[in-house]
Amino acid sequence: MTRKAMKSLCCVAKTPPNHPPLLTLTPRQSLESAAIYGIIESAADIIERWNTETSTFAKVTSMFYESKAEAMVFIDRVKDLQKTMDQLVSEDPNSERLVRAQKLMQIAMKRLQKEFYQILSMNRAYLDPESVSTRSSLTSARSSYSDFPEDDDSHNAGDSVVEVEEVSSTVANDLRSIAECMIASGYAKECSSIYKSIRKSIIDEGIYRLEVERTSTAKAKKMSWETIELKIRSWLEAVKVSMETLFKGEKILCDHVFESSDAIRESCFSEISREGGLLLFGFPEIIASKISKKNSPPEKICRLLDMYSAIAGNWRAVESIFSFDSSSVVRSQALKSLISLSESIRSLLADFESGIQKDSSKVVVPGGGVHPLTKSVMSHLSLLADYNNVLVDILAGSPPPDRSLLPESYLNVSDSDDSPSSELTIRFAWLILVLLCKIDRKANYYKDCSVQYLFLTNNLHHVVSRARSSNLKQLLGDDWVNKHFAKMKQFADSYKRLAWGPVVASLPENRTAEMSPEEVKERFENFSECFERAIDKQRACAVPDAELREEIKLSIARKLVPVYREFYNTRRSIILAGAGGARNLSSVVRFTPEEIENRLSNLFSGEGTSGNSSVSSPSSCRSRLPSS
Repeated sequence: MTRKAMKSLCCVAKTPPNHPPLLTLTPRQSLESAAIYGIIESAADIIERWNTETSTFAKVTSMFYESKAEAMVFIDRVKDLQKTMDQLVSEDPNSERLVRAQKLMQIAMKRLQKEFYQILSMNRAYLDPESVSTRSSLTSARSSYSDFPEDDDSHNAGDSVVEVEEVSSTVANDLRSIAECMIASGYAKECSSIYKSIRKSIIDEGIYRLEVERTSTAKAKKMSWETIELKIRSWLEAVKVSMETLFKGEKILCDHVFESSDAIRESCFSEISREGGLLLFGFPEIIASKISKKNSPPEKICRLLDMYSAIAGNWRAVESIFSFDSSSVVRSQALKSLISLSESIRSLLADFESGIQKDSSKVVVPGGGVHPLTKSVMSHLSLLADYNNVLVDILAGSPPPDRSLLPESYLNVSDSDDSPSSELTIRFAWLILVLLCKIDRKANYYKDCSVQYLFLTNNLHHVVSRARSSNLKQLLGDDWVNKHFAKMKQFADSYKRLAWGPVVASLPENRTAEMSPEEVKERFENFSECFERAIDKQRACAVPDAELREEIKLSIARKLVPVYREFYNTRRSIILAGAGGARNLSSVVRFTPEEIENRLSNLFSGEGTSGNSSVSSPSSCRSRLPSS
């Protein structure tokens, strides 16, 4: 029976009756009347005792805190009173007892409103969303404590956990008991109003502490990237905490307290969480519109991907927590942010590719080292490869690069394979191909052909190394990595042939053939001149990677030093035996084998002058790419 109906019936009961005097009651009716009287008076006894209008003690004391047992009796008596009122309405709506019962019910509801408010207000620490959302996991953790010996600190910590859990559970059950009683008595509006007011402040405070602020598009456009990046980092943590504890815990508590009414449960949670949910999931959409401008640094893609991953990774939780129709606006906002983020990411990826293709820098890296463009592109691609799962979703439906533009056998992907993962692989392979073509053209800025090949060696080695040490290897596959590594070896061999081939060629091929003193002298002089010329040219060359540097130096030494040592050991005596003897030795034989080794060991540190920017020996990009 609703409160409105009771008030209406109460007015009817107060109206002077216009009917004949009551008939004499039968014995059965007398017994029922006595039972009703007893229920009303039993309820009156405890309700009047806790009447805030007539008792100072009741006004300043919490019934649930003072005597939990009496509080439960109070609720039971109120429930009995409600059943009696329903019976009186059906049997005798003009009964004076109904009027008395209705007055008692008003006093009881005022008392329960006070108790409900006090419990919610005084137990915020035990009803915080984190405590509520982790209650089940804490129970599991506590059950395993007995398996291990405990020291005093762990025992005290365990006791503290148990205490928090028990109080939290007790308080939640008390709230449910009151809510069920008030809803059954027609006071659902008053009960839910108190709950919404207090619990909404919990959510709002939680969102504020997580540093999620209301940010307009106009305000975002005025922020520096550093400021935005800090806000994104805060937001990422806020999403994690919100979905795992804040909204989840509040949903659990709301479902528990208002278990008896689906409509009230939905109404309360939606009103409590809607504003905070919209604020939380509206932020990415605003930032996406800010970052989607042209000429944005490529690293911003990763921050957008972080936000996309955060929403996508929590999507099931979003659908579960905000499952009500009245909170669908939060789900819609989260979806809008996903769409905005994906559009911005696709736009920035297109700008990233365009930036590589349009790079017109004529910077000549000293010594043929790794070009800044190579470092930048591979750094970003390595980071992007970490997001391959979400990129598959984001790029789904976007036209992939034309496979016919890729050199034959450049990538081991079947033409018939049009799965999202293979299309993502083609996108990454294409971006690296664009980079390699650009680097190939930049190699022509070196005057010396050998340095051109050293430049290509260094840059392709950097590409392969970054691919091997990141998720790019998973995307591109071993076949792609091996082909490019083999091509890098070819570049290195070309460098060694052009830079050091003439030095090796200055020594006789047949080192056992008879030679005159003049021929021996000429060979030593030619070798010394070639070696000095090569050393002077290559002194400025650089190989940044230590392993590759040692490998190239060792390869050069293996080809040069043994040949020279044999010639030195077998022909040096001829110079000593000739005219001038030892006096001519130092001018003819300028290097010992050990000195050759020492000179080679100091190569590729990048010390010396850089190459000039004149263009020579232009070659096509396709001729230097890995092929079958």
